[in-house]
Amino acid sequence: MAVRIVPLSADHPRQRRAFIRLQWRFYRDDPLWVPPLRAEVDRLLDPRRNPFFHHARIRLFVAERAGELVGRIAAIVNELHNQTHHDAVGFFGFFESIPDDSVARALVHAAGAWLREQGRTHIRGPVNPSMNDECGLLVEGFDRPPVIMMPYNPPYYAELLQACGFQKAKDLLAYWLTEQFLSPKLQRGQELVRQRFGIRIRGMDFRNRKLFQEDVECIKAIYNQAWEPNWGFVRLTDAEMDALVAGFKQIADPELAIFAFRGEEPIGFALAVPDINQVLRFNRSGSTLGALWHFVTKRHRIDTMRILILGILPKYQHIGADAVLYYELGVRGLRKGFRYAEASWVLEDNWAMRNPLEKMLGAQLYKRYRIYEMAL
Repeated sequence: MAVRIVPLSADHPRQRRAFIRLQWRFYRDDPLWVPPLRAEVDRLLDPRRNPFFHHARIRLFVAERAGELVGRIAAIVNELHNQTHHDAVGFFGFFESIPDDSVARALVHAAGAWLREQGRTHIRGPVNPSMNDECGLLVEGFDRPPVIMMPYNPPYYAELLQACGFQKAKDLLAYWLTEQFLSPKLQRGQELVRQRFGIRIRGMDFRNRKLFQEDVECIKAIYNQAWEPNWGFVRLTDAEMDALVAGFKQIADPELAIFAFRGEEPIGFALAVPDINQVLRFNRSGSTLGALWHFVTKRHRIDTMRILILGILPKYQHIGADAVLYYELGVRGLRKGFRYAEASWVLEDNWAMRNPLEKMLGAQLYKRYRIYEMAL
């Protein structure tokens, strides 16, 4: 039976929310799936509320067959990406499909046709809706649920995308750490770095508004400089960074948001956040009220944190300041009751990050996510 593609508008609240609700069609019986907060996804997709859409456009599509919704996809144009990388790449994200090649092909064809109308020559993804949000298709590591702000999908999705003509563009890696990474060797090494280069660590103060805003400006400078050489990186605008910080402030612990200073100069920043997915996985409806109830009643179960950001200014990236930040996060995390950590994500060819994780910290590569690309 033929597949019918129905375009939806992200500007239209009812259509946007119908697109969001469709995800439950695919995962409601999957015990490893962590339902997103519906209100948060609505904010993410709303062009009026997400500052990403100050420089981007999105079109939503759903697939219907015999009166049943069987898939969805979003097509995304990120003008700032194209200006940064001097290309004509468009993106897709929020992909879901039943295990049927014809459904996946119809969805990808619709997204590709819209992107061609926007002047794009290639389609890349999944990104939801950018590389600064959830991105990548899980291709290895299906035995554990995702941590906070990491994607999850059935194993057959990779076969669907490959059948559509997509090929690998880049892999994103996730590492698993236990408290054993705080070894005597790491302790000695980071102490030497502190002494030799005068490195000191300071946490953020969320209560002092003036100091907090100054710290946010430091984060912007470090983040945009430290990640600029990375594949696919697009500098966050001030509005995007402010929105990102405001979101993390709701769940972050100020002791796990730390700066590395050399003298009076901030040279690095690291952020770890509690893996609240460990309790949100029980919130099957995705409601905000349900999430709050599960967090209050089950927060004692959270024993994992995600090392979400760790960056050093380029001119200081070879002095070992990353070891100091990893060690400090580990010690502070243990004090908070976190016995495990995921460090994610890391580009597969970013050996400046991979080598310390694997050789210095003994981290285990345990999940792999893939970005795909295809010419239109």
